[in-house]
Amino acid sequence: MPQNLAKLAKQKGIKYFLISFADLFGTARAKLVPAAAIDDMQKQGAGFAGFATWLDMTPAHPDMFAVPDADSLIQLPWKPEVGWLAADLWMDGKPVAASPRVMLKEQLKRAAKRNWRPMSGVECEYFLVNNDGTAIADTRDTQEKPCYDQSALMRRYDVITEICDAMLQLGWNPYQNDHEDANGQFEMNWDYADLLTTADRHLFFKFMVKSIAEQHGLRATFMPKPFVNLTGNGCHCHLSVWDKSGTRNLFAGKDENGLSPVSYQFLGGVLHSATALCAWFNPTVNSYKRINAPRTISGATWAPTSVTYSGNNRTHLVRIPDAGRFEFRLMDGAANPYLMQAGLLACGLDGVENKRDPGKRLDINMYTEGHKVKAKSLPLNLLDALREMEKSNVLNNAFGKDTIASYTKLRTSEWNDYCRHLTNWERERTLDC
Repeated sequence: MPQNLAKLAKQKGIKYFLISFADLFGTARAKLVPAAAIDDMQKQGAGFAGFATWLDMTPAHPDMFAVPDADSLIQLPWKPEVGWLAADLWMDGKPVAASPRVMLKEQLKRAAKRNWRPMSGVECEYFLVNNDGTAIADTRDTQEKPCYDQSALMRRYDVITEICDAMLQLGWNPYQNDHEDANGQFEMNWDYADLLTTADRHLFFKFMVKSIAEQHGLRATFMPKPFVNLTGNGCHCHLSVWDKSGTRNLFAGKDENGLSPVSYQFLGGVLHSATALCAWFNPTVNSYKRINAPRTISGATWAPTSVTYSGNNRTHLVRIPDAGRFEFRLMDGAANPYLMQAGLLACGLDGVENKRDPGKRLDINMYTEGHKVKAKSLPLNLLDALREMEKSNVLNNAFGKDTIASYTKLRTSEWNDYCRHLTNWERERTLDC
């Protein structure tokens, strides 16, 4: 039985609930519900017009209801009278197939049939910038190699520790905070969990970081490439698969990488569909200025350039940091938290079902020697990625043709809107053609 939210509100002093969901673009949508009304909302859901969000609906569609998951309750550490709830979308008495949290839960059902318990953790990078986003907020953060800069980290002590204290309070077990490779960029790490919990926390983390930054007069951005000369915002995902009880890591093995045969098949599935997954993992026009970028002032982009894997080597799309898990390095800060996990799991399951072989690991620096090997290239832009997704049998079969068509339709519209804009670069290069 789910927890009674009305009772929890009285016990915890919650006055309002944010009933929240992510649309296909990963935008967090919510309604603010007084605790006095939460009982009905828990049973029936909060009503929304789907057309008003990125869900490929029309004004003619009936009401869409966001039914809160009581187990996802998070009391806002900076505003404890508010409780945040992740919700599943329903329409006409059925789950909305093309809603990201529902899509992830469907893939988890597939995994459960194998008695699998997939586990993951995310590394969310973000910049602290000025309010119009044109520059980093710390004008003294100017080192050529600023990664782990102690002074720059401590100048943002108040913001970083407030976020970290919040995660400690929430029981996420954060274990390190650092200044990342770009000036003005930070990363905060917390414990891994099951895929749905990680996705819920990922969505909330972005909301929390932005909210706390605003209280300090700053702006936080997870934009993939906000500054052309600096490293972009990645969102690396560490993933392993455990047995149903959560006591045995099914990816752990005795070969040179500490991996099992099933883990290689899972990896083979992800690599097989990697170019199609870019449409979810790198979902914006700006994303392709991160994964196809020239070297930055620090010396490297830290983003993959092609579809390869290696051992403890950060120049590849997939890294094996230690036994029993993979680090997928393709995703960026704009990735939808639910589609990120759902895409990995669906393609990994395809790899196991079809015994896909990832090939041998490459022990080279892909930034300097990548031209010496034959490897599948990543899409050069969002349109190429969407075309890869459209023709992917794996993704169409896993999520349904209508769902994939809805996503690609909405993102293609965004691409077309981008193409209608004229830039100064074009004028400078073409006026005198």
